Amino acid sequence: MTKHHIYWWNLENLFDIENSPRRSEFLNNHLGKELEGWNTTILNQKITNLTAVISKFNNGKGPDLFGVCEVENEYVIELLIDAMSTALDKNYGYVISEGEDKRGIDTALIYDKTKYGPEQQTFSLRIIKRNTTRDLFQVHINTANGNKLVCVLNHWPSRSGGELESEPFRIMVAENLSYWIERIYEEQGDNANIILMGDFNDNPYNKSITEYLMAINNKALVKSNRVRLKYFYNVMHRFLDAQIGTFVFGNEYNMLDQFMISKSILSELPFNLSTAEIIAYPELTSGSYQKPVKFGRPNSSTFNDKGFSDHLPIKIVLNEKDVAV
Repeated sequence: MTKHHIYWWNLENLFDIENSPRRSEFLNNHLGKELEGWNTTILNQKITNLTAVISKFNNGKGPDLFGVCEVENEYVIELLIDAMSTALDKNYGYVISEGEDKRGIDTALIYDKTKYGPEQQTFSLRIIKRNTTRDLFQVHINTANGNKLVCVLNHWPSRSGGELESEPFRIMVAENLSYWIERIYEEQGDNANIILMGDFNDNPYNKSITEYLMAINNKALVKSNRVRLKYFYNVMHRFLDAQIGTFVFGNEYNMLDQFMISKSILSELPFNLSTAEIIAYPELTSGSYQKPVKFGRPNSSTFNDKGFSDHLPIKIVLNEKDVAV
């Protein structure tokens, strides 16, 4: 039995430095004063803080697969991977979706190159509302046993402007993702092993998730052969009454970061879900609501160079039978 330790984390604004030559003129102008003071020293401190936490993942062995969002470009991902590889004595690779988000933040998947590969097949689906938002990013991971995991990374439109006012944008992305999933099943077959991961900016009970993406908390319905619809099992429902959230707004817990798995994984063909966890190390949270300790930006009153991110990481472990199917 092979174990796959899979993590997701919104890294909170892992930007390249202010006025970086690697950033387009449009983005440099658009970001304006948002990155004022975000220099090499601050960026390196952010990388150091993140790496200190990541190095504790999987009992100090590090992640096998690691989905992230709010990363600007290959340069900052490579900084993070170099730090991770040094701290954990591992050889990590990555794939990134360089989209056209108006803030220049993207999603990426980091993977242990000794465990997966050699090549990862990727696809991106661009989502357009009034402005381009983050791509849906699909990555095919090949295991040493000859099985395939299809990972789809998500960072849905934010709740900026109000939860209800912005909800139609997330519903739109959910509908696009549902269409995308149908195409995956057409290409890969009904037993495709699919993991949806990301910051969905909605909770597991919001209708964008339950009614449009069809990710639910009913294992029997997900596994049923009598329904035409392709439901997903939302792994994060179990934490809704746990007095903790991956994102805390005021005194409200939110489970915005989620893993969802396809019928084949729930049916143990050949992967099965072993455990799920919200990572809440003492240094990552503060206060009675266990609010994530954010890093922020130097031009903000909430800047904290000892912080990490305004989201908590999440984890699942999949067991894989050691025979390809």
